[in-house]
Amino acid sequence: MRRAVFLDRDGVLNEPIVRNGKPYPPGRPEDLVMCAGAPEALAELRRYGFSLVCVTNQPDIARGTISNDVVDDINARLVQTLPLDAIFVCRHDDADDCACRKPRPGLLLQAAAELGLDLDTSYLVGDRWRDIDAGAAAHCRTVLIDRGYDERASTMPADARVPSIAAAAAWIIADAALQK
Repeated sequence: MRRAVFLDRDGVLNEPIVRNGKPYPPGRPEDLVMCAGAPEALAELRRYGFSLVCVTNQPDIARGTISNDVVDDINARLVQTLPLDAIFVCRHDDADDCACRKPRPGLLLQAAAELGLDLDTSYLVGDRWRDIDAGAAAHCRTVLIDRGYDERASTMPADARVPSIAAAAAWIIADAALQK
């Protein structure tokens, strides 16, 4: 079993579109902008032996405001740019009551089963309460990239609160060394 870093997509790997204090995903592949330092941070995590898995809620598919193809195209661009092992997508909205939509841990559990990952030695990096709650529910250590969104806090405190993906990677590497 391998250790992993689970990474939310919008706000962690790529810049979100923020309107009225709330984050939104890019609407087209050409709107995708990587977060500063993301390629280098992920390369460093890879160098330390972590599997890198994106876990992302994309409820706009269920809402009919974006197509599966557009989400798949955006994800393909991420895979071309970043050293990701896989991307797992929840395409549901809250009303669907699925097990894969964060804050439930279904995406992490699925990824762990399919890729042979040890959740107890893994981390989740997110920018929203749903990410942190999902990581905690899956028994991962959690890192919040604090972007100051206008939304409620996580029900579980993150193990670390940082300003960027680069800071998240540095914290994970240091923390993993302490956990050995």
